[in-house]
Formats: sequence, structure tokens, C-alpha cells
Amino acid sequence: MSKFILLGFSEDMDLQPLLFGLFLSMYLVTVFGNLLIILAVTSDSHLHTPMYFFLSNLSFTDICFTSTTLPKMLVNIQMQNKAITYEGCLTQMYFFMIFAGLDDLLLTVMAYDRFVAICHPLHYTVIMSPRLCGLLLLLSWLICLTYSLVQSLMVLRVSFCQETEIPHFFCEHAQILKLACSDTLVNDIVLYFVTGLLGVIPLIGILFSYSRIISSIMGISSAGRKYKVFSTCGSHLSVVSLFYGAGLGVYLTFGTAHPSRKGTIASVMYTVIAPMLNPFIYSLRNRDMKGALRRLFTRGIYSQ
Repeated sequence: MSKFILLGFSEDMDLQPLLFGLFLSMYLVTVFGNLLIILAVTSDSHLHTPMYFFLSNLSFTDICFTSTTLPKMLVNIQMQNKAITYEGCLTQMYFFMIFAGLDDLLLTVMAYDRFVAICHPLHYTVIMSPRLCGLLLLLSWLICLTYSLVQSLMVLRVSFCQETEIPHFFCEHAQILKLACSDTLVNDIVLYFVTGLLGVIPLIGILFSYSRIISSIMGISSAGRKYKVFSTCGSHLSVVSLFYGAGLGVYLTFGTAHPSRKGTIASVMYTVIAPMLNPFIYSLRNRDMKGALRRLFTRGIYSQ
């Protein structure tokens, strides 16, 4: 087994330049937008708080997340070659699982941060100490590195048939297992276990955090204060809705149904669209972030 064929979106040669331009534009916007978020957080002392610490790490993760799939797809379109080597496919799958899991866990940690800030404001600085923030980030990395390594190593024990066409634009784990000739029962069990562990449990944690947040907000008598408190977590709630709405919807159907191009197109929502929109959601809906970006651009202009 030396290579796989990534079928991508369309075999129509007339559409290839359009697809290349579209996805190149989205990739550049994603990288540039998330880099701006990272620069704004690191350069502005007003944003040196747990909330923005996790936000900058989410932006870094989103850059890496899209970089595992889009550059290879763009090269294949440009070279008119849909092949990816066996080693390259496993490497892409490994890093994709790492950063997809990190996105998931960081959104969960950010929901916990908002829960502590709104429900326990007097103890916020004590609970969300720099040590705890560092430990939460380290734990998220360790979990994702471990489960991605285990699943990637388990693919090595699988043998593949002559049919090596993947109906996707990247090496997605579930689709690779469908091409196997050997028994994949153990792989499937681990896949569904990890999906439940890193998909359902964090979602339950997010829902629990926001149920407590909404309960606390409803206890506030002032309508203006209610809006101000809820606006602090509105951006995060928008990102969570986008990520889980697209990701879970795709994987509940795409991972079990017969492979189709519709599933491939739908998966773009959480692999490309969500990371691209995150910087806009956090900058347009957040007064502190808009101020930090304004100061960043002002310093850049005066430094010239």
C-alpha cells in the first residue's frame, strides 16, 4: 500500500480553478484573522486574562487545524494530482485528530472560565489562577496527543484493499477504516469510544456551564446588567454553536452512512468555515478585543 486517492469535491476540470481560488482565500483569511487575535492578546496587557489566554490558544489551534488539510488539497488541485502517500495520509490524520480534539477541549475550558466568572465572580482570580490555566491547557494537549497516537498506531495493523479512493478532501479516520480488507472491529470500538468521550462529555460540560450561567443571569433584576453579563459569553456561545452544530451533525451521518460528496461538502463547515469565522465573531462582538485590535493597528502605523 503506497498511496490513497483523495476524490475531493468535484472531478470537473472547469471547476478546479474556482475551487482553488475559493479555498485559498478562506485559508488566508483564517490564518491572517487568527494571527491578529494572537497578536492582539499577547501585545495588550488588558487582555492578559484567562479568557483571552484560552482564546489565543484557540486561534493557534484553528490555524494548525486548517493547515493540516487545506494546503495539501490546494497542492493537489494545482498539480491536478489527487494522490497522497500512505505515510502522508496517516500523518495528516494524526495531526487532524489532535487539533480537532484541542478545539473541542478548549471550547469546554472556555465555557468553564465563563461559568466561574459569572457565577463566582468574587473567587474568579483565585480559581482561575495562572497555574490552573496552564494545567488545563497541558491536560488538553496530553489527552489529544495520546488518543491521536493510539488511533493512528491502530491503523497500522489494518490492511487495505485495491480500492483506495477516499471520498473526501483529507484523510478522515472513519473513511480510511472503510477501505480496510482486514477486521476493524477493535478500531471501530476505539473510534466510537473516543468520539463519545471527547464529543459528548465536553458538550455536556458546556451545556451544564451555560445552564448555571443562565440561571445566574435570570436572578439579576436589572435588564441592562443582564445584557452586559450575557454579552461576555455571547461570542463563545456563537462559536460553540457553530462548531458543534456542524461537527456533530456531520459525524453522526458522515461517519456511519455510505460515503458521499454531500458529507464532504458538509464537513467544510467545521473544518474550514468555523475556524475562519471565529476571529470575526470574537472581534466584532467583543469591545475589549476591538480596542486591542485598534491599538495594535495604531502602533503598527506609527512604527512605520
